[in-house]
Amino acid sequence: MVSEYINKLLSMEEYSFSLDELIQQSTKSKNAIWLELAHLIERNKVINLRKGFYLILTPRYSNFGKLPISLYIDKLFDYLDRKYYLGFYSAAKVYGASHQQAQRDYVMTSSPKLLDIQKSTIDIRFLTTSAWPEKNILKRKSDAGTYQISSPSLTLADLVHYQNKLGGLNRMLSTIEELLEEVTQKDLEDLLSWYGNKATLQRLGFLLDEIDQENRLSNLIFQHLENQKIHPVLLKPTNQQRPGSVDNKWKVDINLKLEGDL
Repeated sequence: MVSEYINKLLSMEEYSFSLDELIQQSTKSKNAIWLELAHLIERNKVINLRKGFYLILTPRYSNFGKLPISLYIDKLFDYLDRKYYLGFYSAAKVYGASHQQAQRDYVMTSSPKLLDIQKSTIDIRFLTTSAWPEKNILKRKSDAGTYQISSPSLTLADLVHYQNKLGGLNRMLSTIEELLEEVTQKDLEDLLSWYGNKATLQRLGFLLDEIDQENRLSNLIFQHLENQKIHPVLLKPTNQQRPGSVDNKWKVDINLKLEGDL
């Protein structure tokens, strides 16, 4: 019964299912379903991703031991009843701007924090925000439908804002440089219309100027901040240090030596 249902899902280009869904579709007892599922997991046909939620490992992906997250992320968060978007290095990779070919996937979710998923080849890191974006979340198509992803400008802001949780600025400089090519003026204007963290915008503007002084995008950020009161901030946030005197228009205290490909 479980195998038949899986085949039916695959024929509709669906690669994941919940236990609840399976029980509703079946006339078998819960125990019989559990046994069949356990057998399929043992044969590496199904992966138990999270309690009550399973992935179907097709022959195409069995060598990798995992599916692309774009094939199931929308259904997973529908099951969890949570907001989400694919972000950070995972979004950058979709836009062709990631030097980090790590196997980890990065997802932004609404509070409260979700536990990360790490099992065999699957590695999903969840970061959390209480200030959910009003704009800049886009829909992209996958073989299984659509999924949500941060726009290039929101991806940039998130990378800079969460730098300490993501390996530091130097790790992401080349990614930021390539992502810049994907940011449109409209995308950035949308971000500036709601994004509330001025310190992150100061750091981002400073970095964009370091990459390219003629950058039209950094000018947009500066015009946005010019009419607001901004305070000195550290380039790399830390509790051990307060910003000292600053001699740049962004009021960024450069407490980190930039060593990317700039």
